Amino acid sequence: MPEKLNENQLVKACLDGDSKAQKFLFESLGKKMMAVCMRYARNRQEAEDMLQDGWVRVFTQLHTFSFQGPLEAWIRRVIVNSALRRIGKKSYQNESIGIPDHMDTPISETAISNLREEELLNYINMLPVGYKTVFNLYVIEGYSHREISEMLECGESTSRSQLVKAKKMLKKIILSNEKIAV
Repeated sequence: MPEKLNENQLVKACLDGDSKAQKFLFESLGKKMMAVCMRYARNRQEAEDMLQDGWVRVFTQLHTFSFQGPLEAWIRRVIVNSALRRIGKKSYQNESIGIPDHMDTPISETAISNLREEELLNYINMLPVGYKTVFNLYVIEGYSHREISEMLECGESTSRSQLVKAKKMLKKIILSNEKIAV
């Protein structure tokens, strides 16, 4: 049974073509990886396509897993990279959103504390692809601007700029929804 295997044995069983082990790996991490894809996609269908592409890459590249860290972290990185490929490496450069640089209106602490995870993810999903991509990579995935610049083939300053713009736009979205809720 695949669930009785440790991580190393599970990877080896998958590499040997054991379909039960492959299915177990997919089912045990599928929901988490779908959540990752949802952060980068515009809609569920696009996220499902990203997820499928990502798992194909996981299973075709599993032989490169070095057993040096957790398998889940390696799979997450493959899924993120696959999602980025699907988005298109240069799509963010063509986005232009007019956000004033003087958006220093404070957000009330109640607005932030009252946000549910689902609401916050919906707000993040409203961001343009480039902003959302850099925001997710930096804030949620924890990559540095250097790593993001390498992944997206852009300058570190572009990554920083996209993050600043993403935060400003997210703030504007939260503020406008806070006013509606009042």
